[in-house]
Amino acid sequence: MTAAGTPVGLLAAARAWRDDDPDATTRAELDRLVKQVEAGSAEARVELADRFAGMLEFGTAGLRGALGAGPNRMNRSVVIRTAAGLVAHLDAVGVSGATPLVVIGYDARYNSDVFARDTAAVVVGAGGRALLLPAPLPTPVLAFAIRYLGADAGVMVTASHNPPQDNGYKVYLGDGSQIVPPSDSQIAARIAAVPSVSSVPLATDGWETVDDSLVEDYISAVVSVLDPASPRDLNCVHTSLHGVGHGTVAVAFARAGFPPPTPVDEQALPDPDFPTVAFPNPEEEGAIDLALEQARRESCDLVIANDPDADRCAAAVLDPAVGDWRMLRGDEVGALLGAHLVHRGVEPDDVFASSIVSSRLLAAIAAAAGIRHEETLTGFKWISRVEGLRYGYEEALGYCVAPHLVRDKDGVSAALLLAELAATLKAGGRTLTDLLDDLAVAHGVYATDSFSVRVSDLSQSEALMRRLRQSPPGSVAGRAVARLDDLSLGVGGLPPTEGLRYHLDDDARIVVRPSGTEPKVKIYLEVIEPVPDVGSLAVARAAAASRLGAIRAEFERLTLLP
Repeated sequence: MTAAGTPVGLLAAARAWRDDDPDATTRAELDRLVKQVEAGSAEARVELADRFAGMLEFGTAGLRGALGAGPNRMNRSVVIRTAAGLVAHLDAVGVSGATPLVVIGYDARYNSDVFARDTAAVVVGAGGRALLLPAPLPTPVLAFAIRYLGADAGVMVTASHNPPQDNGYKVYLGDGSQIVPPSDSQIAARIAAVPSVSSVPLATDGWETVDDSLVEDYISAVVSVLDPASPRDLNCVHTSLHGVGHGTVAVAFARAGFPPPTPVDEQALPDPDFPTVAFPNPEEEGAIDLALEQARRESCDLVIANDPDADRCAAAVLDPAVGDWRMLRGDEVGALLGAHLVHRGVEPDDVFASSIVSSRLLAAIAAAAGIRHEETLTGFKWISRVEGLRYGYEEALGYCVAPHLVRDKDGVSAALLLAELAATLKAGGRTLTDLLDDLAVAHGVYATDSFSVRVSDLSQSEALMRRLRQSPPGSVAGRAVARLDDLSLGVGGLPPTEGLRYHLDDDARIVVRPSGTEPKVKIYLEVIEPVPDVGSLAVARAAAASRLGAIRAEFERLTLLP
């Protein structure tokens, strides 16, 4: 032990990491922390121990974490090691002697451009070829570019909808999809084998910057998803939540022939501080309040919101049932887009897909259309790999409406398709809420809800899941638990994943799973209420809401942290 009981090894590791750090800012940050520990600061000791609790874990979501110095933070040292591990993996699995091609995109968060250039420097330094996107751009542009440019892999530097202090590193392989096992563990092993940042060859130039024609090609491609003969009369309010979606969405709407969306000016330009929102995630309460206020002030048919990297799409409508604007749930948008694609025409071998936490309504829509539906684990790394995929979504506002173009969720093409649907309905004197009513009458009310239990660390999450496994409820809200699926064992042909799924005897369903990108455990609820006829719809919705509320109340109690 050393000063104030700090392990000698911790200080030695911190000094070694500091001396290997190529960035003056994080090097100085770590140096200050080490000196504070040496001076006996207990607070600094806890902070240093957390930063050196291990390397920021690389998995199927890539990397995501708070910016800062040390191996358990997002910084240049971690990014350079990660890029070196990725290149080593590409060399190991690629054609012998071939030069790997990596295309690299980035958003407008702090250091995203720096991390992108470091990745390019590693790729070129290893003898590969790196293509850097020309500006901060939406994640789906990068996902499109991988196959369009024939790359072996893609990297997107983004923390998506995480808080301002975070950044991330998302990895795709040459098929245009995000990595899945075993690629994640293989890359992680290569990262762990990098002895130091100073051992990684870094080029000072030699990477190429893709010109703006790539963005034009992406926009032309996603606009082609629309029916050229469909109506275009639609007035939209759009917010990009201080992210990178504003320009791309505006150009895409203009190219498609829609009137230009009215931007929420306070949120239109990229700002890594996200000053008008507590969390830059359309799902979070209050995130799209400014857009809703703007919709109330002016003549508007639809509100569309993208998250900061524009791979998600949220929508709000003027709902006559509540007499005000309300945000549609991700499951509602998922069903609407699926129904629209069915109406436009599907082929017998087309497949719809949704994740295990998404509503089962899409499966009912697919069955009625005579096509197959497939359930996958959460994440578009799984949805995008479904053979024959025509359309896939997950309830967290992610929609893949053009898998032949982008094998990932795409908030730009989803916004275009949703606008087409709304304009088509408007031309017939109808609205999105009218179509939701039609779907409920045809298939029943599929009512969904979700909530999160925020945890301070992984041990809290593990303890909660362990408690639910060891003491499972026999009934919930007065209904028996007919079946409990432990998803960690693999269920129904799905790969094992951490989570539990409860099936009640009235077809209600509860799924509990830790988030893969944030410190929380998420609980997803669904009830199905039959609708005998159109006159029974309001009664069925009220019954579904009552059942859903009772289930939520009980699971909020069951998931209370000690």
